[in-house]
Amino acid sequence: MRRIRPVPVGDAHRTTMFEIFFDLVFVFALTRVIAFMAQPPTALTLAQGLLLLLLLIYSWGPYLWLGNLVRADVGPVRAATLLAMAAIFVAALVLPDAWRQGPGLLDPPLTLALAYLVTRAVQLVVLLWASADDPPLRSTLRFFVVPVTAAWLPLVVGALLGGVAQTVLWTVAFLVDIGGSRVASAYRAWPLRSLDHFTERFGLVLIIALGEALIAAGTGPRTMAPTGAGLVAALLGLVVTVCLWWLYFDRLAPAARNSVLLVPRERRSHVAGDAYGLAHAPLIIGAIYVALGIEQVLGQLTEEAMHTSRLSWPSATALYGGATLYLLGRLVFRRLTLRAVHPGQGVAALLPLLLPVGRSLPALAELALLTLLLIAVTWYERRIDRRGDQVEPARSARP
Repeated sequence: MRRIRPVPVGDAHRTTMFEIFFDLVFVFALTRVIAFMAQPPTALTLAQGLLLLLLLIYSWGPYLWLGNLVRADVGPVRAATLLAMAAIFVAALVLPDAWRQGPGLLDPPLTLALAYLVTRAVQLVVLLWASADDPPLRSTLRFFVVPVTAAWLPLVVGALLGGVAQTVLWTVAFLVDIGGSRVASAYRAWPLRSLDHFTERFGLVLIIALGEALIAAGTGPRTMAPTGAGLVAALLGLVVTVCLWWLYFDRLAPAARNSVLLVPRERRSHVAGDAYGLAHAPLIIGAIYVALGIEQVLGQLTEEAMHTSRLSWPSATALYGGATLYLLGRLVFRRLTLRAVHPGQGVAALLPLLLPVGRSLPALAELALLTLLLIAVTWYERRIDRRGDQVEPARSARP
């Protein structure tokens, strides 16, 4: 009887419609984290939301690598990916109650932990199957199995204990999983078969995350009169999102892809893993926090009497901190791919210093100040790009 084997991908492989569908479910889970942090935002919920975002992002990442090895939309791999998709969807449904224990056996924290375990276990099983006739891949898998499975115990125990213990143990689980995987990748990196597929998947998820900021900017006017401060805030939210899009997709993304393409093939997976695997997480998380901040601004404008009110410190931190995280993640990404970071671009790190200034302003003025700052950053970046200081291959990847 003929054995069913996964379909390997080639150098020209691109993102499939099925993978985009999978990514939409993942981004839906990211948006549910906003619902968790917005009830109402506090320093604790922002920190817990960050932990949830990290767990989600690094449960999605392995499926990108998997889709870069074998076709995710064909045969048993598609069935397994659908199972993982269902687990992520279940996780998304319970995310707003991630720290709320209930009387039932499967309360939200435990359901979320088990859903995470399912996504990771499915990926490991598919990789085990795909590596049956590929000894180097099987060797790489052995390195990764240890930290991935070691993280399951603190994840489940934390869900059972709840409270502070849950936060601490879930943090431990994340550090074991991701830290161990990063150490393992230094010795046995996953093979990168299609650079276009790899960069495209990351870009698509980021642009969908930016779309959440647009959704946040558009939800407010549906609950208020379509005039005045509400529309101004919505338009400012649109401009903020356009600036964030421009700063990555207009020139940086294609230039980074071309730079990584120049890296020798034996080093390409290391460079791509660092640049996209590490630097894209702050970009996605920053976009989600900005969306939360815009949503909070619009929430202050639902009544005419509230037009002069200020954002709370956590809401203002989400707005300005999210933009800062996005800009800093972008600089790290540029450094790892183009090896060109100008001194003036480091000004992004000073953005949090303006938080007290913005906090002293009404919510609408605070959003306007951030908008002006991002317009200035975008203008400066365009000046740099026009000088042609673009592409220098990643030196760390050279033999």
